[in-house]
Amino acid sequence: MCVALVLALAAAGCGAQVEVEKVLQVVEVRTGWFDAGIQPDGQNKLVPSISLKLKNVSNAPISSVQVMAVFRRVNEAEVLDTHYIRAIGTEPLAPGASTKDIVLRATFGFTSPYPRLQILRHPGFIDANVKVFGKHGSRTFVEMRESKIDRTLLTR
Repeated sequence: MCVALVLALAAAGCGAQVEVEKVLQVVEVRTGWFDAGIQPDGQNKLVPSISLKLKNVSNAPISSVQVMAVFRRVNEAEVLDTHYIRAIGTEPLAPGASTKDIVLRATFGFTSPYPRLQILRHPGFIDANVKVFGKHGSRTFVEMRESKIDRTLLTR
């Protein structure tokens, strides 16, 4: 009986695994190329970036959600970079509520001696896409959104 009580309490503390793709909606998405500043070699660097919020569309609070962004060049399968964060910590996100802005950036990008806006207009510039994945607890990451990175200069 004592063992059964301990197991029941442990299971209650872990909670049920949540399908984030069903209970969270990706909202207020902004993409662009973040100005990563002047590099040690004197060149300007731009990196792909996505900003978003997660909205709890379920009728129950949710906590412990991780988000991962996977950046690729358009029409290429090779992953250029990933960015992983805890989007919702142990403090639950209430039903109907949204997270603060979640910003995910690659570390790879374009470097050039040209001014930043000219980099985006350069004929050799290659566009990028980002896929956003989410997971709760020990579940596997699932895709929540795919976006093309806009050719917009972001400074924050």
